[in-house]
Amino acid sequence: MTDDALLDDLARRIEGEPSILFVTGAGVSADSGLPTYRGVGGLYDGEGVEEGVPIEVALSGPMFRKNPDLTWKYIRQIESACRGATPNRGHEVIAALGERLSRVVVLTQNVDGLHRVAGSDDVIEIHGNVHELSCPFCGWRNRVRDYSHFGPDTPECGECFSVIRPRVVLFGEMLPEEAVERLETELARGFDIVFSVGTTSVFPYIAAPIYRVNRAGGVTVEINPGESEVSHDVQHRLRRGAADALGALGDRLGI
Repeated sequence: MTDDALLDDLARRIEGEPSILFVTGAGVSADSGLPTYRGVGGLYDGEGVEEGVPIEVALSGPMFRKNPDLTWKYIRQIESACRGATPNRGHEVIAALGERLSRVVVLTQNVDGLHRVAGSDDVIEIHGNVHELSCPFCGWRNRVRDYSHFGPDTPECGECFSVIRPRVVLFGEMLPEEAVERLETELARGFDIVFSVGTTSVFPYIAAPIYRVNRAGGVTVEINPGESEVSHDVQHRLRRGAADALGALGDRLGI
């Protein structure tokens, strides 16, 4: 099936009010200017940092507890890369479908928060959000637009003066229990269509929706210019960038 024929078919299916799950990775934010490397926030390619340790160690839970200054140094780089980014056509089409259809869920690995900025309400941020801050000791929480107001020192809690952290999953940490439970609840309900968009699907919980929807007789689609762990398991593939493919789908739906 050609891309045009597939997009026409998907548009017809969506006009029938299906339930849809979008599983998104760094590729969906590529057209917003964010890198697509694998890693926390999709911003690192696994190389070491200047302190002589792998980035997975610098951005790990154990390192945060041992040397929060070092971890915060690279957390700031993640936020800096996200700062000023705005949703692209891909984010906008997903958000518009969420308004049009009765059930559209977004499962994202991205910590940039762009799905919510675009207007998607039903978002499972499985790796957290770099703009949400919390204190591990007293439970203080806050949401910030960016880190520009922070000074050069490692940020501290205004209540108990402990080191705060963004609510993101660092390497070596468990996924947030609430998000995992929410994902399992939604998968148990089932979906008519699942789109895997801009992700390598290397984590089992990211690939699992494809396998489950396939077994249940639903439709599975991958939007990705490259190969991924699920490329040979999906029923349909669009080897295109996320904004391009979703934009073409949105055009057919009058979005």
